[in-house]
Amino acid sequence: MSQRSYNHIWKDAMSELSRLLAEELPPEPPPPQRDRVVFFQQLATLYVRYLQVFRQLEEAHNLLVHPQKRRLVRVILNGVMGRLLELKNEMVEKEFSEYHYVDDVLHALKLTPAALEIPIPQFFLNERSKEVEERKTMLIDILKMVVKTKDPDTSVDTLMTEEEAIKIIQMAERAWHGRLRAKLNKEIRFGSFDKSHRAKNTGSAFSEMAAIRIQKVWRGYIQGKKARIARDEEMIFLGMVVDPKYQAPCSAEAAAQAIEASTRIKQKQHEEAYLKSIEEILKQLREMEYHDTSKTMKNQIRQWFFECRNATGAFPDYPSEEDGGSALIFAEKSPQELMEEIAMKEEEEANNSKSKGTEEKKGKGKDKGKEAEEEEDAGLKMMPSAFLSDLEAANKRFEDVWKNRNESENFTQMHEVELVKEELRKVIEAEVRVQVDEEMREELAELKLSVDKEKAGKAKANAKKKKGSKSGKKKKKEKDLTADRTLESLCQELVEQGLLKPTKDVRMQDFWGDYNYLGTTLRQNDIEPMPSLLDVRQVLSLYAVLPLGSQEVHEKAPLIKSILLVGPAGVGKSMLVHAVCHETGATLFDLSPCNLAGKYPGKNGLTMMLHMVFKVARLLQPSVIWIGDAEKMFYKKVPKEEEELDPRRLKKDLPKCLKLIKGEDRVLIIGTTRDPQSADIKGLSKMYGKILLIPRPDYGSRYILWEKLIKKQGGNITKALDLSSLTKVTDGYTPGHMVQVVSSVVSQDRIQELTNRPLTAGDFVVPLAKFEPVFQKEEEAIKNWYAKTPLGKRRIKAATGKEEEAPPKGKDAKKKEKK
Repeated sequence: MSQRSYNHIWKDAMSELSRLLAEELPPEPPPPQRDRVVFFQQLATLYVRYLQVFRQLEEAHNLLVHPQKRRLVRVILNGVMGRLLELKNEMVEKEFSEYHYVDDVLHALKLTPAALEIPIPQFFLNERSKEVEERKTMLIDILKMVVKTKDPDTSVDTLMTEEEAIKIIQMAERAWHGRLRAKLNKEIRFGSFDKSHRAKNTGSAFSEMAAIRIQKVWRGYIQGKKARIARDEEMIFLGMVVDPKYQAPCSAEAAAQAIEASTRIKQKQHEEAYLKSIEEILKQLREMEYHDTSKTMKNQIRQWFFECRNATGAFPDYPSEEDGGSALIFAEKSPQELMEEIAMKEEEEANNSKSKGTEEKKGKGKDKGKEAEEEEDAGLKMMPSAFLSDLEAANKRFEDVWKNRNESENFTQMHEVELVKEELRKVIEAEVRVQVDEEMREELAELKLSVDKEKAGKAKANAKKKKGSKSGKKKKKEKDLTADRTLESLCQELVEQGLLKPTKDVRMQDFWGDYNYLGTTLRQNDIEPMPSLLDVRQVLSLYAVLPLGSQEVHEKAPLIKSILLVGPAGVGKSMLVHAVCHETGATLFDLSPCNLAGKYPGKNGLTMMLHMVFKVARLLQPSVIWIGDAEKMFYKKVPKEEEELDPRRLKKDLPKCLKLIKGEDRVLIIGTTRDPQSADIKGLSKMYGKILLIPRPDYGSRYILWEKLIKKQGGNITKALDLSSLTKVTDGYTPGHMVQVVSSVVSQDRIQELTNRPLTAGDFVVPLAKFEPVFQKEEEAIKNWYAKTPLGKRRIKAATGKEEEAPPKGKDAKKKEKK
């Protein structure tokens, strides 16, 4: 695709975004919605439409070459991602479920389920490629050093005992004798068969019968081949089967890949040219315009001094740096309005400190039940957004600069010099303003002394008082227990202890699954469906990948500090943890109870370990702290065989560290568990803000898994392999079981025999029978456990409330509550 086509994609996305902003930011606020179902439908429609805008913007940003356009698209992408997370949070609060099925919305917008796929922006890794590679090399070097220190002399370990040598010689000799014996038996068997066959089959009658049989077989083969070809052509014509010529990589695909690679090279070249031009233009503007801008600023500020004196009878107070300095003066306001605004700000700051305590007491006094009643009486409204203002400003920037811009002369899509000058003039104005403010404060003080006969000492004392009132009480900083140590030494110690680990090369796309097509139907019949593997991938991409990949999104979006993945063994929980790290370039820490056994003993050792882990996690953010077997940390009763491991040692200290994670810290705790019933559900629910169920794969997901795994291993899927029957038979088996079976069946020797002996379903059923499947009872037990979590309880209450009768309103509701 050309740059013009990507510009069209960007413009289409912006036109849809402008329509969305017009709906979300109307001139008059819409009336509250009383029907919860209708309100959720509005949320789901907005969510799907924003998701389509997100997909288009990501595609445009990925291959646009113009550096200034890419920066604006990046700002809009961050805003759209944040708005998606806000809408998702509201959908969860209104439907009381982490998984949503919006088939009716897709049908109304004429979209397919593939449109719900969450794309992962490639700039997460492309812009941090050097940093990620440096971390990988550092970890590899430390691991090599650790291996050398643990095994300094490997020659002793490679020595072989006499018994081992005898066993190896015996195995080789026995194998040689076995091959000889098999060869002799083959020669004897085939030699005797040829002699007896020649003796019996003599004469013309036999030759005629042989010819007839050969003709019969050959004609049957030819006719069957013609029938198969005709059937295949019919299926291709109907669109039920892909034409083989399209399965092989064609020249157009290779050309498209080459064009994409050359486009990325152009992106780097244009980016370097843009950064160089910024430095050159900044030097020119400082030389040419610095003096003139400072002179005009001083004249305007002096004029403001005298206008205020003429209006009020006294010189004004100069705005402080926190209020913006002289930026307030250059706003389009009269001197009286500026004086009133400054006075109002001072009064608000004085009153805020007094009103904080009373507001907190009032907030604590309110009950949750009263808030729910007020919400029901008033109706449902959209929560205030932290991203709509940024999106509106970016959309205005697009319409003013890029929407109708004539780029006929900029065929190479290089940066626009005039736009660079406009942006850099603002930077120079900010630099000049700092210097001018200092000089004009002194000049104002001299004017007050000479004209108004005021003492500068009183003004300074008042300023100190104001500063003291603004600062308030300072919070105690967390003590740095490793202030004298470098980051490399901390990383080396954590790697040696096995707490800092390299991530596997796994992507979110490798977590295969299919859409849950029965979700909407089951919910209409009051049956809560189990999510599909594709649903899990989409939700985890929203909750983990997008916030960790973008600092702006993580700071403003609803903060998610911890996620718990619940599911039976083999469904891909640890794979998802590594995929999140790989997609965002995050550092992986392993604080599993089994991994901590015997490390950092005692209370002081535990505090030191947690301090080191969270300090390095903040310095090397984004970071993921993985807690495998998370149920062990909240055991109801520790089993005897695990008492020595002390699995509950993090139970008190880790939640304290979790509270210290703030919006600017891109640190995420991900726990995985397969036996949540053995843990205290209250402790798990407090520790993990989001709990995601990962079930055994359904029919659609199993079909995709079998097909993808066999092809990835090098096997061919022919008509001899009935994938549908294999998928039906393997109900209850996890992706982990399938991976092991495919790797054992589709070996290199078996691949060489595929032309003569193609794969069949029986080849996979026999080795799969050795594994124990996940039965329906186990899945139901996990589902019942999830119903006891806070979100599960809220969903059950909402469902039972619907079944019984509509909730009463006003005084009737209060009377029922009293009863």
